[in-house]
Amino acid sequence: MNQFLNKFYRNHSVIYKIFLFVITTVLIVYLFPKSGTFRYSFEKGKPWQSENLYAPFDFAIKKSNKEIENEKILISKEASVFFEVDTALLNQVKLNHKIAFEKGFFDMPAGPLKLKMFDASISILHGIYKVGVLPQEYNFNPDKIISILIDNTQTKAVAYNQFFPQTNLNNFIDSQLLGTDSELYITIFKTIFFDIVIPNTVYNEALTQSALNERLDRIALVRGRVEKGTLIISKGEVVQGDKLAVLKSLQSEYESQVWTEANYVWILAAYTVLVALALLMLLLFLRKYRLEIFSNNTKVTFIFFNVSLMVLLTTLVINFNSGYIYVVPLCILPLILKAFFDARLGLFTHVITVLLLGFVVTNNYEYMFLQIIAGIVTILTVSELYKRANLFISVGQITLIYIIAYFAFYVIHEGNIDGLKWENFLLFVLCGLATLFVQPLIYAYETLFGLVSDVSLLELSDTNTPLLKELSDKAPGTFHHSLNVANLAEACANEIGANAMLIRVGALYHDIGKMFNPTYFTENQSTGTNPHDELSPTESAKIIIDHVINGIEIARKNKLPDRVVEFIRTHHGTSTVRYFYNKQMELNSEFDSSGFKYNGPKPFSKETAILMMCDSVEAASKSLKDPTSSKINSFVDAIINIQMDANQFLNANITFKEIESIKKVLKQKLANMYHLRIEYPE
Repeated sequence: MNQFLNKFYRNHSVIYKIFLFVITTVLIVYLFPKSGTFRYSFEKGKPWQSENLYAPFDFAIKKSNKEIENEKILISKEASVFFEVDTALLNQVKLNHKIAFEKGFFDMPAGPLKLKMFDASISILHGIYKVGVLPQEYNFNPDKIISILIDNTQTKAVAYNQFFPQTNLNNFIDSQLLGTDSELYITIFKTIFFDIVIPNTVYNEALTQSALNERLDRIALVRGRVEKGTLIISKGEVVQGDKLAVLKSLQSEYESQVWTEANYVWILAAYTVLVALALLMLLLFLRKYRLEIFSNNTKVTFIFFNVSLMVLLTTLVINFNSGYIYVVPLCILPLILKAFFDARLGLFTHVITVLLLGFVVTNNYEYMFLQIIAGIVTILTVSELYKRANLFISVGQITLIYIIAYFAFYVIHEGNIDGLKWENFLLFVLCGLATLFVQPLIYAYETLFGLVSDVSLLELSDTNTPLLKELSDKAPGTFHHSLNVANLAEACANEIGANAMLIRVGALYHDIGKMFNPTYFTENQSTGTNPHDELSPTESAKIIIDHVINGIEIARKNKLPDRVVEFIRTHHGTSTVRYFYNKQMELNSEFDSSGFKYNGPKPFSKETAILMMCDSVEAASKSLKDPTSSKINSFVDAIINIQMDANQFLNANITFKEIESIKKVLKQKLANMYHLRIEYPE
């Protein structure tokens, strides 16, 4: 049992990565659509590149959205409109008319004239109620055929212009009486009809809409069928017209087929293989080119988490509305990985993620092209993410690239810009705005995963932080030394392309352990007394060596990031405290030399190696007397060569050429610090 546990412990990192790999693969496959996939790709107006395509099964040719929309418009124009006429109300109006007429012409004696007026009145009434009186005018074409329901039983059809709108009453009476003998009594007629005319016709909106919906529901979504084995398109034929419609129908048929029990396992296994291959490539990339990240399970988890998050967000948007696919800020992924790691890893991971998303999006070639180009632009443009202006400029450039590429693809597909949906450009703008969310997201990731970005490094580089102010108060000489080392290291990092911000922060904090016993370090001895004079070389060496351990404790207590603690641990590597070692040799040549060596580890990156060189050179430069250019050159070469001979840079990925460049920078900087001039021959 113990043997098994020991073996498990030794291999726990590999076991965890396998577990993470399997879980991520299963999650991504689970998010994929549970439908078939059309294995051919085609574009409107382009030749068919594959072999002759025959119908694999019977399927219907679906109408395009435009065709269906045109049919709906036509049906809406031709659909029946229903009005209801109340005949009982008309009988009441006739009764009221007789009473109103007698009242209006009560002073006219009975005779031919009054009878003539009554006949004129009846004629007007029949004209008004010939079809029906409307309470208002409706927005129908005058020739629109209206279906009339009479007492909810009989129906007949008339033109809309045959109805009488109540608002036309005044003009209608004028047109009927002007130029006749009855014109003298026009005021009486108007009084009568304004009192008695009541609308008897209403628009039955519910019945009209029901009839329209019934016709719309009967619209056929297909226009013919293709029998199995029928030649759909030949190789080299241009994809357009009916060929395009048939291909789209076949593609839709494939994509709408839900996995059956027969093929479910096979398709699921195939998806799993493809996703596993993509994620395996990412792991192999980390193992070959980013071994430090590969060895850190937290960082590997962070990368896989972000890949899964992008797939999850994209699938959620597609399930909600695939038209909003470009709102997903996929460029956040390379931005975040560049902020925490480097540009190359960010771009590689972005490409892998886009390849995975190609399984779930429509127009996958167009989508993948746009996203990969946008990812490249992100990597090339975003530098120094901690500067807010840089992020806004980069997001603007990314949005512009999206718009230009999308516009070009649309022109390729359609051959013109007549039907271009300009509102789609708004999606890219929203995507750009969402990309700005990367700043708070970086802060959240730093808290959750314990990582550190350039944004945090910038905050740590402020010399007014409580820890650096404490260092300045307790060990002012060490603080001044750290500032000088930071300036030297930053210049060296810029020379060879290392992370200048990281190394500056590491240099500022690398000697914080000296706050425990500041007077035991020469840079803090201002009184001229040396406390080491009262100690043995072994005791003195222990105090000097312990400043590394003390520094790590202070860093942990103040929650400094691991990337900064690495500089504290490695800035002396496994070198020897030479001064006290030689002093002990003078007293007794037989002693344990391990007590005079730092515990290490040796520097394992360019940045930590640079700090070791700059720290040693800056500290030792204080002992130079009457410095000259030649002395400084020899001095720098000697210090760094000793470190190289001791194999201190064996684990750091730094080249001889880069070391020579660092030497050159250090020589120039020291010469400037000592205000040396060019030495001219006498």
